[in-house]
Amino acid sequence: MKIAIANDHRGHAAIEQIKAIISQLGFECIDCSTSGDQPVDYPDTAYIASNTVAEGKADRAILVCGTGIGMSIAANKVKGIRAALCYDELAAKLSREHNDANVLCLSGDLIGSEVIRKVVETWLTTDFVAGRHLRRVKKIKAIEKGNDPREVTTER
Repeated sequence: MKIAIANDHRGHAAIEQIKAIISQLGFECIDCSTSGDQPVDYPDTAYIASNTVAEGKADRAILVCGTGIGMSIAANKVKGIRAALCYDELAAKLSREHNDANVLCLSGDLIGSEVIRKVVETWLTTDFVAGRHLRRVKKIKAIEKGNDPREVTTER
């Protein structure tokens, strides 16, 4: 699996840890990250990594800014992206199982390195379960196309 990564200046330390986790799990890292603590606008890096997923060059992406909120908002503007902001393992697990999230957004300031490790490992190793959740993901895709999600068939 190919994982794109990106950060702003407040996510630099966390992204270095995430690179190591990706490697330890045996996945390929597509590095769209920035280095150092020089100010970087999170929409710029969120777009680059999210677009890498949307174009099929990466399977998923992990984005880190100070809170994760800005990255999540920016990433979700890219067609085909379902970004989830996760602060714990359960949110990471459910974002994959229920929402088929293809972008994980994290806080570089608000969660510690142990939580980051657990969230990233959980998110990268959890599969989408489909079933009733597939219908809901199809509805999200309908909204993205400008369609009314209520018009999506309820067949599983």
